[in-house]
Amino acid sequence: MRALKPVLGLLSTIFAVGYCGYLIYYFYNVSGSVQDVENNGLGPIMVGLGIVGSVFLIVLIVKLALVFAAWRSPKSRRGSDGPTRDDDDGFDPDAVIARYMARQAAEAAANPPSLPPTNAGGGPAGRTGFGRKNK
Repeated sequence: MRALKPVLGLLSTIFAVGYCGYLIYYFYNVSGSVQDVENNGLGPIMVGLGIVGSVFLIVLIVKLALVFAAWRSPKSRRGSDGPTRDDDDGFDPDAVIARYMARQAAEAAANPPSLPPTNAGGGPAGRTGFGRKNK
């Protein structure tokens, strides 16, 4: 499905450019000349279609450039000896979490909790760090 999305995007942009171009061609042929287009009141429509078609054409050029850049990237050219884009890259999130949990358990066993620090008066010590100061 991921491979189909760029193709559908390109096809829809090509359709939009073609549709705007066809409408410009049609309105010009109905009128016969540029002067008749202006006399019929289709001048602003032709200009608007030209602008919209140009925007779609720029989008089409950018999409084509991105597709060709992705197609020519060295990452997509790996052969049977190396992983491709869809293959696993060797990163296992479950193993990372297991290592982290094992390290936390080992640190907790090595450092038993100590008594909280106290003031000289016998009360609990003030908090160290950020936040509001208590007096």
